[in-house]
Amino acid sequence: MLEDVRALLVLQDRDRRLLSLAKDLEKLPQDEARAQGKLAADLRAVQAAHDALVEGELQLKRIELDVGARKTTVQRLKVQQFETRKNDEYQALGNEVIRYEKEVDELETKELELMEKIDQFRATHKEAEAKRAKTQTLVDEDIASIRQRSERIKQDQAELSAERDQLAAAIPDSILPLYLRLMKTKDGLAIAPMHEGKCGGCHIKLIASTIVAVQSGKELARCENCGRILYAE
Repeated sequence: MLEDVRALLVLQDRDRRLLSLAKDLEKLPQDEARAQGKLAADLRAVQAAHDALVEGELQLKRIELDVGARKTTVQRLKVQQFETRKNDEYQALGNEVIRYEKEVDELETKELELMEKIDQFRATHKEAEAKRAKTQTLVDEDIASIRQRSERIKQDQAELSAERDQLAAAIPDSILPLYLRLMKTKDGLAIAPMHEGKCGGCHIKLIASTIVAVQSGKELARCENCGRILYAE
């Protein structure tokens, strides 16, 4: 095997590893987004429980105001009833007092029922929040792991890039541009092995002269179909 081809194989190994690291790094934001997505259902459950609790408390407040208003009315009617001297007016005021007191009883019953529901809403909200907090912990751990992996990849990239640049500097200028062009156009495989008379890149049968050139290892041989640089396994 030509020494230049041997050197190119080492360079290609570093370049392919760099390409793989770049792809891994590119996936990390998607991994982080998926991790964050695990929280979505829990957040919706917490929000729904919170909304139900708030609505229940608002309803309770409205009932309390209605009860207070009716009790005030009852007191006013009783005062009017005490002050009147007309029997029919007294009876009419008495009927109004009975009606308002009945409404107060009904509202206070609703108030008790609603208070029980609010207790259930609070329990549901607490449970949903506890589940969200647990999921948040797991998501935070996932994100921390993803970001640590990102730092490791970047460190590996820096080390490999430095090594790769040294290797590339040792490649003759007559060969390096061809290699770089092939790396871009051949999916990161500029140099391929010859296997059973076929190119290891495009898998097309090689002509006899190319096979001989590859086997001899005395000159740079290329696949006549895809143009990749070839070497004998």
